[in-house]
Amino acid sequence: MAAAKTVYICQECGSTSPKWIGKCPYCGSWNTYHEEIIGDSKKASNSGAIRNVIQNRAVKISEIQTNDVDRIDTHNNEFNRVLGGGIVPGSVILIGGEPGIGKSTLSLQIALNIPQKTLYVSGEESASQIKLRANRLKSSTDNCLILCEVTVENIIPHIKENKPGLVIIDSIQTLRTENVESSPGTVTQIRECADLLIRHAKENNVPIILIGHINKDGNIAGPKILEHMVDTVLQFEGDSSHVYRVLRGIKNRFGTTSEVGIFEMLQNGLREVANPGELLLLHHDKDTSGVTISAAVEGLRPFLIEVQSLVSTAAYGVPQRSTTGFDTKRLNMLLAVLERRAGFKLNTKDVFLNIAGGIKVNDPAMDLAVLVAVLSSDLDIPVDTRTCFAGEVGLTGEIRPVNRVEQRITEAEKLGFNRIIVSQSHEKNVNIMKNNIQVILCNKIEEVFRVLFVKKR
Repeated sequence: MAAAKTVYICQECGSTSPKWIGKCPYCGSWNTYHEEIIGDSKKASNSGAIRNVIQNRAVKISEIQTNDVDRIDTHNNEFNRVLGGGIVPGSVILIGGEPGIGKSTLSLQIALNIPQKTLYVSGEESASQIKLRANRLKSSTDNCLILCEVTVENIIPHIKENKPGLVIIDSIQTLRTENVESSPGTVTQIRECADLLIRHAKENNVPIILIGHINKDGNIAGPKILEHMVDTVLQFEGDSSHVYRVLRGIKNRFGTTSEVGIFEMLQNGLREVANPGELLLLHHDKDTSGVTISAAVEGLRPFLIEVQSLVSTAAYGVPQRSTTGFDTKRLNMLLAVLERRAGFKLNTKDVFLNIAGGIKVNDPAMDLAVLVAVLSSDLDIPVDTRTCFAGEVGLTGEIRPVNRVEQRITEAEKLGFNRIIVSQSHEKNVNIMKNNIQVILCNKIEEVFRVLFVKKR
């Protein structure tokens, strides 16, 4: 029998140490080393010898035959969009997100709506709790089987016996294998359990969805190699105090990572949002300063989103810079550009910025709408509600071009906007005359200021 030994493993990066240390020398995390007991593996006697038997033959790339894969339709258009058209048989999908964001709800909806037989394995909830959630979702089917189990050696026989078309594991951090003596949730347990499930998925062509927890830094808990082992990594984002959720592809071996899915959390589950622009603009106030509309693009999908800003005199001497759904460092850079290039002194004022709907947007085209919202609040002059913006702002104050500008213009026109302000660089690429919306081309932020505020002051 192999002798057991004690090692200390970092729960963030998976590095090992023979003794406990406070700070990991590899990832820099503090107090992440935990004691684990592992067995010594016997070294093969001929480990250094080169095998002479060639099992696989190298072939030319032109000789390789490819076949179209029949994807499994999940009957969820937003989920299919992110995956690239559906679930590929034999693939392993990892879904990560904050607690309470809706990972289990999304997975259970897929399990209840998919026509194939599904096996929902829960290591966190009892069968009665899952039944209560299914009742709240107002969906029930005999094709969905519920299994409450945490040992991988007991889960795999159920998969072989029932032969489901889809397996959902909720969650990978709760599983354990008898081959490892450490507690569930440790790096070793997560790695070994994932390896057993992935091997079974590939050998039997059964797709598996793994639900994963995230740590305090927003990364999926466990070893980083877990994301390399699976075929697809999806991030479920959103603010638990708001109703909108965004499903974003981080890695996808069978499709693009440019697509995003948008959902609305309701009492009876997650609802697909086919046209997010209309929902995000429902509560737009016409007479309020500091509110602008940006024509943003998330992945390949354009939609219009509301930007709210509030500028006030700093009450405590040190001005505050607070953002929700937008990068704070990016806001500080834009305020510096506004002060240096346009002459607006905001170093003694508090600036608060909010992206309506609780959605976090990383599109650089938001810069122009953010600057105009700050100026509108500072001057207390409302911006025309039928005007939207799409432009990246550089350090010299120029308005830089953005990608997919024609799709942004078309989306703004479809939602009834009268004009859109974009970069002068799009003059040769955009056919202004073919659109019913007025396209205003500006090269500097000073030009935007003159168009919007000079006549109103």
